Amino acid sequence: MGKAVGDFVLLDRQGQPVELSRYRGKPLLVNFIYTACFQVCPTTTRNLQKAVENTVSVMGADRFNMISIGFNQPFDSPAALKDFARQYGIRLPNWEFLSPAPAIVSDLTRNFGFSFVATAAGFDHLNQVTMVDADGMIVRQVYGEKFTAEDIAEPLKILITRSAIPPEVGTLNELMQRVRIICSIYDPVTGRYRTNYSLYFQIAGFITFVGFMIYLSINFWKNRRRHEEKNVLNSRASRNGASGWTSRYSAHPPNQQRAEFWFARTSC
Repeated sequence: MGKAVGDFVLLDRQGQPVELSRYRGKPLLVNFIYTACFQVCPTTTRNLQKAVENTVSVMGADRFNMISIGFNQPFDSPAALKDFARQYGIRLPNWEFLSPAPAIVSDLTRNFGFSFVATAAGFDHLNQVTMVDADGMIVRQVYGEKFTAEDIAEPLKILITRSAIPPEVGTLNELMQRVRIICSIYDPVTGRYRTNYSLYFQIAGFITFVGFMIYLSINFWKNRRRHEEKNVLNSRASRNGASGWTSRYSAHPPNQQRAEFWFARTSC
């Protein structure tokens, strides 16, 4: 984990070249299969298919991508992978099957942390789903045969909500969709996701609390500023009053006032 996905080029089911870098911008799920497998791979694929379909019902098919890579070359050709997908009824628009050239299989599997060993019956290999974030970094490995929607969707929820909002998507609408995703919880009884409305109330309460605190902060700042301005005005008025009294007092000193008063009396 923590490694960047290499810029490998593989072939899709139509035989067209696909660069793995084209999947950047959204979370990506990757698993390895071989089409001649008659036991483990079909079971894993069915469980993974159910998990991915349930995840799509919650997240939407446009939120993430899934690719299955055939590692048994040259036998896992585009045509073989196309038959494999048709056999298991995999028609999700965000799930592709890719065939690598034999020369890059070793580097490709090493990059994803996948290992396999040839045996008389076929291959012994890891059953894993590799999770790649929108920046093309491997962030998680999920192991097992019985994948559930919870195994896939819970880590995906984190990857989706942490990823940047695409510029072509409205910010408000995208935020509302992400809140909806966060408020979806896995029900182990039905094996599906449902909306947890209590989380909506918790989020609404938190937003209300933050808004109220901002309102109090703004009012406190305004009142403090008014008080400071009032003190400044009072200080200026006091200085101006003292200055005027001093000017009048300086213009008519006491001795001069008494002299003027005596002169007035003697004149009478």
